[in-house]
Amino acid sequence: MPPRPRRNRPTGQRESNEAARLADQLQTAGYSKRDIARIINRDASLVSQFYTKNKGAAFVPALREVLAAVQTGGITDLPDLASIASRHITRRTTASGATARVRSKAVLITPTGTGTGRVGAQAIASGSSRLRPLIAEAARRGLRLAFTVRLAKTGYVHPSGSRTDSPGIRRDVIQRADHTEERSYGSAQTGGHDAAGFAQRVDAAGGDVTAAVHQWLVDTGRIRSDAHITHLEIRTWRPR
Repeated sequence: MPPRPRRNRPTGQRESNEAARLADQLQTAGYSKRDIARIINRDASLVSQFYTKNKGAAFVPALREVLAAVQTGGITDLPDLASIASRHITRRTTASGATARVRSKAVLITPTGTGTGRVGAQAIASGSSRLRPLIAEAARRGLRLAFTVRLAKTGYVHPSGSRTDSPGIRRDVIQRADHTEERSYGSAQTGGHDAAGFAQRVDAAGGDVTAAVHQWLVDTGRIRSDAHITHLEIRTWRPR
């Protein structure tokens, strides 16, 4: 009996699409995925989907122009590159020919000023960018904010419930079975933090909310510099 012909087996590695190849070249030129997302005015998760979900075809003309501007025009500033990209990005249309809507997350702040945003490990890794609009809107409205962080117990400088640490009382500390601990910093009772001031910290960190919170905790002597935040929650309210 003759041997059965072999099928072409997948190699296990998906071939990069054009958007991913252009993004690779921009990263070689020194731009991060987050930078590329800002250039095309989209969330950083979309750039990752160039590689994982074969997306990005609509941005190929813009990415080509941006890459040409970097390589031959010597243009390096993100706002300038974003301006170039915007001229070559065409919004999708529906079957009827109408312009398709771009899905976006709403900033959940009520008319009374109450708002909450929480991110986990995946969003933490990309800087918790989804929390930035919440903080910016709170700053615009003159609100106060508080935040809760979760990290390994060994990452904190002070023991649980220490009055030197912001909570001061154990009810603002949640201990987890995986040896991590959640601690809250700020509340309506203690006055919390000025949202405008914290928004400036986020801007100074390049929009990285995680880095801004981490730096505040290090600067105020509450966590060790090598501590890693695994969860982060921001709460807002209107001061009385």
